[in-house]
Amino acid sequence: MIKKIGILSSHNGSGYVTIDKACKNNSLNAQVVVVVSNNSKANVLKTAEERKTPNFVINNKLFPNEDLDEKITSLFVEYECDYIFLSGYMKKLETKLITQFENKIVNSHPALLPKFGGKGMYGRFVHEAVIESQEKESGVTIHFVNEEYDKGEFILQKKLTISDNCTVEELENDIKKLESIAIVEAFESLI
Repeated sequence: MIKKIGILSSHNGSGYVTIDKACKNNSLNAQVVVVVSNNSKANVLKTAEERKTPNFVINNKLFPNEDLDEKITSLFVEYECDYIFLSGYMKKLETKLITQFENKIVNSHPALLPKFGGKGMYGRFVHEAVIESQEKESGVTIHFVNEEYDKGEFILQKKLTISDNCTVEELENDIKKLESIAIVEAFESLI
């Protein structure tokens, strides 16, 4: 049976594109059924339109005085999502969503957790911290999401060696390539 994946994204949603491509070329026995963003200007919404994926914006501006956790959870339930992938989602998840989809919400972190995780550790900040610490390797951690930033159970980790004199930009590009592979492998193991 085809698994249904929902996406939460605040910006570009490159992980969404990776998963959607893998579904469409039959690498994954799954389908991305809905995209939700908290940012009405997010590029992921345009991408979802182009890929004909239903997409929604849910934020305080559009829904003042409403329980956003309830709205987001209801949407993923309505679309019968088996899994939810966080593709650069910049909001902390609330209890209802985490409880309803326990061990079904997946995140990709651009470092080898538990190092370089936690609040404020995302994107370029992670790579800057890795380079500053003179680490010899970095990588990607795909993990389940719980109430604490980057503390959920690991699904898989992929490593790469950091060359001497590696710049933040080079590391970021290398990690993005590795992340595309890791995301698909993680979903292959789950599905």
